[in-house]
Order: sequence, then structure tokens, then C-alpha cells
Amino acid sequence: MFVGHYAASFVAKSAEPEAPLWSYFTAAQLLDIGWSALIMAGVEKMHVDPALPGSVFDLYYMPWTHSLPGALLWSVAGALFFLWLLRLRSKAALLIGAVVFSHWILDLLVHRPDLLLWPGRAKVGFGLWNAPVLEEAIEMGLLAVCAAVWLPGHLRRGGSKWSGAALLALLAVMQSFVIAVPPSGGAIAIGLTVLGAYLVISLGAWMAERGTRVAAAS
Repeated sequence: MFVGHYAASFVAKSAEPEAPLWSYFTAAQLLDIGWSALIMAGVEKMHVDPALPGSVFDLYYMPWTHSLPGALLWSVAGALFFLWLLRLRSKAALLIGAVVFSHWILDLLVHRPDLLLWPGRAKVGFGLWNAPVLEEAIEMGLLAVCAAVWLPGHLRRGGSKWSGAALLALLAVMQSFVIAVPPSGGAIAIGLTVLGAYLVISLGAWMAERGTRVAAAS
């Protein structure tokens, strides 16, 4: 799952508009931001297997970012970081933490069994990647429904239909690129590509909200 993770960001923004959308977008991919840094450092491990359906990533060692305890710790850290950075109220910070953790829940649906419930325990994953057409339909459908929930509040806060449409178009383009151009190369190249993609998307969220009343009630 790639852009489907941002579905949780749209729902959280609708529930608590105090936090900017870019912070919810960053939270949605915080586990993968950490993963990108750790695979480049050689702490977590993966390799690309073009024979795999759906995702070509064989994610055979990622206990620090994608284990259940690791995801919970990243969720707490994300909530506390944005609470401090943006001087948020507790509700907004808690929602950011929930968005961070939603990444693990959605990964559980699509990943092959590579998510540790606990160090030394069996790995889990329901494996929707093995049915890529179904996985893509679920991912894009989830994103579309949640974006539809977010859009009316975006308009009430002074955002334009065009900025909302541009953000959704960016997500669709990024997803299409991932499908059309499967990742390749070593850990450093993949890590930098992933980080760059998340930076572009978070920047898109920031631009979509420019001029809106971010702290207004939805």
C-alpha cells in the first residue's frame, strides 16, 4: 500500500482540523520514513524480487519500524513530536499518533507475512499484495471515500476545489508511477526515492492548505 495510507490523514483532518494536513500526511508514512532511513543505514534489511506480485519488496527484516511494538513506539513518538513542534492540543496529537499506527494496520492487510507481532514471534500479514488488482482497487477506493469526507471541510476552511483536486491528482499520479515503474536498485537508491516521494506529497498537502483557516472547526 502506498497512497492508501493517506486515507487515514483525510479522516483525521476532518475530525480535528487544528493540525495541518501536511502533519497528518507525514504521520501516515512515518513508519516508512523511518524504514527508509534504517535500510540506508543497513539496520533493517530488504531486497527487490521482480517475481513477487503486487510489491516487489521482500521485507525480511524490519523489527524497528514494522513490528507491532515498534509501530506503537513510533506512534507515541510522532504524537509527542508534533505536539511539541506545532503546539497542538492533546486531541490533535492523539489523532496524529493514531494516523501513525494506522500505517501498521493497513500494512497488515496487504503485506505478505513480514510484520512481527513481537521479537522472536511469527510474522503476520494477510497478503493482499498477492492479488494486486484487488489490492489496488481497495487502496484507491479507500482513498477516494476518505478524500470525499475531507473535501467539504477543506472548502469550508477557505480551500478551493482546485487545490483539493490538485492534491488528489498528485496522489493518483504518484500511485500510477509506482505501478508503472517498479522500484529497483540498492537500499540507498530505494530509500532516497521513497523519502523524496513522501516529501513531494507532504509538500503537496501543505500547498493545498495555503490560505485556509487551519484551526477552524470542520
